[in-house]
Amino acid sequence: MISFLHAILLGIVQGITEFLPVSSSGHLVIIPALFGIPKPPLTFDVLLHLGTGLAVAAVFKDELLTLIKGICKGEKAALRLAGGLVVGTIPAVAAGFLLRDQVEKVFGVPVFSGVFLLVTAFLLWLADRYDGAKGYESLGWGGALLVGLFQALALLPGVSRSGATITAGRAWGLSRQEAARFSFLLSLPIIFGAGIYEALPLLTGETPLELTGPYLAGTLVAAVSGFLVIRYFLGYLGRGRLRPFMIYCLLVGTVFVLGTFFLF
Repeated sequence: MISFLHAILLGIVQGITEFLPVSSSGHLVIIPALFGIPKPPLTFDVLLHLGTGLAVAAVFKDELLTLIKGICKGEKAALRLAGGLVVGTIPAVAAGFLLRDQVEKVFGVPVFSGVFLLVTAFLLWLADRYDGAKGYESLGWGGALLVGLFQALALLPGVSRSGATITAGRAWGLSRQEAARFSFLLSLPIIFGAGIYEALPLLTGETPLELTGPYLAGTLVAAVSGFLVIRYFLGYLGRGRLRPFMIYCLLVGTVFVLGTFFLF
């Protein structure tokens, strides 16, 4: 059973690692394995993502309100962006429904998180190879679909959703900041959709009462820490590269893969 302390710790980990390109899902497998924390169920993982979704909505509230108003007025730019977000969401939704059972099995094997962190390191290395300065409004539906396909890869623990989608955006010619902004906006439909679906057991009483408190505490902590990290990361991308995060994923992935052969 997951305790309040463990839930808060994992909430902090989620808030930090969801938006930095180091894979939140991978860390939610690695941290419990290293510290002997009971493996949280997929429901808790998705609820933590729901908390970080609230953080995205808070940071981008002005852009979201402008988008909603533009859609209501039938503005071409707003409809184009909304269409891009829908198109970009489809691959992850389809993969989530079709591969849910297989993904849960992968979550149960810690070594995969290390392996896929190495994949994330490669993606971040690739992202820094591209040179672009376009805004995310230039993506179009083709670019949004490409980013969405990369987002679907993040169903695997260890593949960073932000890292994968930023890489796809960079490949389409976006600047680092703009690729990150679209990445965060694109996370909202999938995060809230999955979060609401997984939260239903809490509302219907299907989740044991003693777990409801820790689950909600972890979600709140993830939201607060996520808000702070988004603000920091967007500022950092205006002047920095993804190399430090690439090195981190490379080191952690390598150590964890090697460590599993001796510790697990």
